[in-house]
Amino acid sequence: MKKRKVILNLCTTLDSFIEGANGEIDWCFTDQDYGMTEFLNRIDAIFFGRKSYEQLLEMAPEAFADKTRIVFSNTLKNTAQGPKIVSGNIEDEVNKIVNSEGKDIWLFGGASLTTAMIKLNLVDELMIAVHPLILGSGKPLFEKIDIRKKLKLTDTKTYSTGLVQLFYEIER
Repeated sequence: MKKRKVILNLCTTLDSFIEGANGEIDWCFTDQDYGMTEFLNRIDAIFFGRKSYEQLLEMAPEAFADKTRIVFSNTLKNTAQGPKIVSGNIEDEVNKIVNSEGKDIWLFGGASLTTAMIKLNLVDELMIAVHPLILGSGKPLFEKIDIRKKLKLTDTKTYSTGLVQLFYEIER
């Protein structure tokens, strides 16, 4: 059995913000597929931080209903219909999941979960969609990562809208 990969796939502005100063993501392009259908076929589970999961439920409650949703939170509680809730030791739980049977896993975000997982060497790949836009302020893509991570560029894709996707493996 091969180890499942954890893939951070998200949108950012040219000035590296993942959301605006008021949490807005209305600048993310949705006019075409941008490789999402292919990506969604590659995964069967999604890692969320609590805030990102709650934002998804507000915007599109049925989105990704065919995927296993795993929310990392110390405040949410498990419910029969809800996602799997992981609290406590992120590293142990993620290692159990990636070493179980299944497809790759989408690290959806948010910023705190992304930071923690990168610091713990739990992210394998990055798929960053750089939008041709400067916001000037907002939540940065990476915060408080105090260790150097070497990346290997594996692919790039450009689109007529000016969006550029960058694909990296994190070297260990």
